[in-house]
Amino acid sequence: MRLRRGLSEIQTSVPRRQLGRLLRQAREEASINLEAAAAALEWSRAKMYRLESGQTVPRTHDVKLMCQYYGTKAELTEVMVSLSKEGKSKGWWHAYGDVIPDWFELYVGLEAAACHIRHFESNLVPGLLQSPEYMETMFSLKDGRTPQEVAQKVALRLKRQKLLGRRSPAPPRFEAIIDESVIRRPIGDLEAWRRQLAYLVHTAQTPNVSFRVLPLAAGPTKVSVAGAFIVLDFPAVGTRPAEPSTIYCESYTGSLYLDRPNEVEAYSDAWQTLQGLALDERASADLVSTVIKESYDE
Repeated sequence: MRLRRGLSEIQTSVPRRQLGRLLRQAREEASINLEAAAAALEWSRAKMYRLESGQTVPRTHDVKLMCQYYGTKAELTEVMVSLSKEGKSKGWWHAYGDVIPDWFELYVGLEAAACHIRHFESNLVPGLLQSPEYMETMFSLKDGRTPQEVAQKVALRLKRQKLLGRRSPAPPRFEAIIDESVIRRPIGDLEAWRRQLAYLVHTAQTPNVSFRVLPLAAGPTKVSVAGAFIVLDFPAVGTRPAEPSTIYCESYTGSLYLDRPNEVEAYSDAWQTLQGLALDERASADLVSTVIKESYDE
């Protein structure tokens, strides 16, 4: 999924992609080629391709017809019918459409579906670990943004943060590695900055959240050129393999989504490198506490 294209080409949610992959696998396991399936179901080959590539969500009736023709087991048929229903529903983030850039809307959906999120950040505190005051400061940096727009963006990010404490489905495992320069770079309001640092330590006490610092002493590494990135892993559906992991990289004007095996492997290797260089969780929390204390001595 090399998403360097326009929004209309990348609005493929995880449920749609999962469903398309499962439909394709069910057809192939039944040893039926695409043309034969299209002819039997009286659909065009183009429609079959759109369904299997996740570009279109089929009606539940169509899913049942396909599964019946492929001889799919009842349990898997039920899974795919559920995915069809889920793929048609809009996520909570659609209510914030006016304040989410088009290129970021897809990420919010992927984030909500992930079971494991790994985030390396070299310039800012990761969004899921930001305090409301830090968010407000960051969002206010853009020229011409009104207080109302800032408040809406803060509300959206706070809503996103709730996924770390949700009950159903199970919250994702969230791991963050942050460059030490981030925790040493104060924002305008010194007290708000201190509260942000304390918020980091507090949030990291959540069982499914891990926060670690990449010390300045680590120096330049092969990962330095990568910049910030996020690795999203997804849960398995039924007895089928999980949806392929996706790499998310954000720039000033847009974003990049990658899930080719060699790309995922490269970023996974980068993450392993960072893990080997970062302080452990206890030492990271101690460093943040030290930075807070040092700020009172300046």
